[in-house]
Amino acid sequence: MLAPGAGADRTHHTLTAVADSVAPLPAVCFDFPYRKAGKRAPDKAPVAVAAVRDEAAALVADAHIAARRLVLGGRSFGGRMCSMAVAEGLPAAGLVLLSYPLHPPGKPERLRTEHFGALDLPVLFVSGRKDPFGSPAEFEWEVVAIPGPVTMVWLDGGHDPRNADETIARTVVDWLASLR
Repeated sequence: MLAPGAGADRTHHTLTAVADSVAPLPAVCFDFPYRKAGKRAPDKAPVAVAAVRDEAAALVADAHIAARRLVLGGRSFGGRMCSMAVAEGLPAAGLVLLSYPLHPPGKPERLRTEHFGALDLPVLFVSGRKDPFGSPAEFEWEVVAIPGPVTMVWLDGGHDPRNADETIARTVVDWLASLR
């Protein structure tokens, strides 16, 4: 299950590339309530996290899978909301966090990591080396708070690495295979 970043929707090229690459596994990309309502400003975290829980429940029911077998994540805001839902108790087998927004650009003191200590499951981070939302050194320092196994993959580029969809999709597929 994949969620988009704040400025995108479920048709974002990276999300669809990942969803297509995991076939025949069931995969869904979804929109947050603000997108469904035609708004531009993202939902507040409680609304977005509730949407993640609702979408996860629907996917589990539709695909006839156990909730603990679900892997979820997404790009930027979407991945962050999925990680917060898992930290709050949503069962999952793993998290795929693409371009995770460790902090707002230029504001490294405003970390978005308070929930990392509750992520006791495998987590894959895929980010650009020059992402203004978090550098490799900043991630290295912060991900030690995650009790589950962490895999970091760095790509050339920034927050939306260009021409990297195939690499990202292959990375996700390989990582998913390691969970079995």
